[in-house]
Amino acid sequence: MDGENVTMVTHFVLLGLTESRELQLALFALFSITYLLILAGNVLIMVTVAKDRRLHTPMYFFLGNLSFIDVCHASVTAPKMLADLLSTEKTISFRGCMAQLFFLHLCACAEIFLLTVMAYDRYVAICHPLQYATLMSLRACTWLMGGLWSGATVHSLVQTVLTVRLPYCGPNVIDSFFCDVPPVIKLACTDTYLTGVLIVSNSGMISLTCFLALLGSYLVILVSLRSRSAEGQRKALSTCASHLAVVALFFGPCIFIYTRPATSFSLDKVVSVFYTVVTPVLNPVIYTLRNREVKGAMRKLRERQVFS
Repeated sequence: MDGENVTMVTHFVLLGLTESRELQLALFALFSITYLLILAGNVLIMVTVAKDRRLHTPMYFFLGNLSFIDVCHASVTAPKMLADLLSTEKTISFRGCMAQLFFLHLCACAEIFLLTVMAYDRYVAICHPLQYATLMSLRACTWLMGGLWSGATVHSLVQTVLTVRLPYCGPNVIDSFFCDVPPVIKLACTDTYLTGVLIVSNSGMISLTCFLALLGSYLVILVSLRSRSAEGQRKALSTCASHLAVVALFFGPCIFIYTRPATSFSLDKVVSVFYTVVTPVLNPVIYTLRNREVKGAMRKLRERQVFS
């Protein structure tokens, strides 16, 4: 294509979730409450883990970091979505779109790696309890978190570079409520087959590989529990059940979206809402309702605040 005839796109138009004004207002009310619950629930977990010294263990260290990532992940898309639900013109600048895409993949990949690390933590705690203090020391946890964020940054940079290097000369309408790689590259005025394959290889393989590693670690844990006491089995299964619930809620949508070439399925929007908004609000519920230590720490924190 001759460069003189190309008009570069300076902004994108987001179609959003629905064109119905009544449904937009209803969704605004629903997602506003959901976003506030995400902030309140996850910040409460972070404060509780930081304040209670009994929770200064690797498992709760990772849980606090999961809450931080959930807040960041939801904040990448939710504020813009809420603003667009009240707006007649749902536009985003080209740079704003690329920034949203970068931070979306940064947070999503960080959460995928963190859930994998949390599974490894439970594997060591249950299968190698005598080595747990050494293998999951503060230094080891710090290195794991550093590697986690480094890997997520590299992944996000790859996704963003693959997307931004394409020429965009129109159309500029994104059939979604936020900027993500699959719907954006469909707008490029060039053949994106190779780019799509690279994106599926990058995002899809990370999601699928980590998911299989998670399933493998929990399978080993379940096999090792056969020789434990009934009480030990109950406690271990309770912890693992919470982790597995979060894994299923987060990995399912990610694998659905990123392990196949870009399409125009309307179901993609529903799935995207699920892993960007629904999962972050469910994580605190899953972990706190099934965890006596966290509930007890929250109760004591509340009592201290009341009496102070």
